[in-house]
Amino acid sequence: MPLSSGIQRNQPDIGRDEEKRIPESFVFKLAVVGHIFQVPPLTRLFQEKKTLLASLCCGFVLSLLIPKWSSDVRLDGKTAIVTGANTGIGKETAKDLAARGARVILACRDMAKGEQAARDIMREVSCAKVVARHLDLADTKSICQFAENIYNTEKALHYLINNAGVALCAFATTVDGFETQFGVNHLGHFFLTFLLLDLLKHSAPSRVITLSSIAHIMGRIQFDDLAVENNYHPARAYAQSKLANVLFTRELAKRTEALGVTAYSVDPGTVNTEITRHIGWPMAEIIQMFSVSLRGPPVLLHLNGSHQCLASPCRDCAYSKGCRAGRDDGTALKLWAASCHLLGIRWR
Repeated sequence: MPLSSGIQRNQPDIGRDEEKRIPESFVFKLAVVGHIFQVPPLTRLFQEKKTLLASLCCGFVLSLLIPKWSSDVRLDGKTAIVTGANTGIGKETAKDLAARGARVILACRDMAKGEQAARDIMREVSCAKVVARHLDLADTKSICQFAENIYNTEKALHYLINNAGVALCAFATTVDGFETQFGVNHLGHFFLTFLLLDLLKHSAPSRVITLSSIAHIMGRIQFDDLAVENNYHPARAYAQSKLANVLFTRELAKRTEALGVTAYSVDPGTVNTEITRHIGWPMAEIIQMFSVSLRGPPVLLHLNGSHQCLASPCRDCAYSKGCRAGRDDGTALKLWAASCHLLGIRWR
């Protein structure tokens, strides 16, 4: 069952009339005031109705204050995997890696789009070494097949960039029965990293880079209902999945540092990409208003050989301490154990 068909089948018809009952300007003002001044009633409203909006407001301001970053470090002889590389941040990251000499594997659910992205990159970057491979993060069988293909075709893996994701979709489940956002954004990448870790260790020094979001600061891991079957809300589920990305990275870094594999979670900032394709009116327009155009890869700050900030979240190419929830080692360890249990694996 492809992920796209699962979302379409379970997604209700969200009419514009229902959304328009709350004027865009009114929701916007309430959300900003509630977020900045922490007014309890407004904060609760905003968390329940428009969680992502606060993240975008905060992220937009931060993106204006932090200087842009770029690198010309050569990556000849390196191999990288970028999930969700057929469009947006993933595609731009893959193009930059290829331009700097790396062999890049585009891990994509839609092979037609993946192969088109590979052709686009090879047309724009002379001598680019790019290949598309099928990967559906909503299906553990597909993840296993992808990993097996990598072990059969690649001698080394230096960079695993966990970029793919879904956001704010109506309730649906993956092939394995996990809530889609948690299943794809967290469990899919958790399982992929688990399967490829031996190759990453063999290729050390190597890196695992997982894209998070500023929305993680509003997340809370619902251990009693990880499937979010009770009182599902797209924004809360998304925030939980992004917090899971940060916590996974934190625990992974502690476990693999001595093995030569460093781990980072990266918030790319407020960028207008296709991840918001499931968002209806008026949020889609608000997000575009607070987003910047994609001008280049945000994750490559961590590919220049710097190990100075192991497992610390990065935002807009600057190191960040991260929120308190994202620094909770106890929760990170508990999430690790819960993820292993859900996937039926032993990762010690």
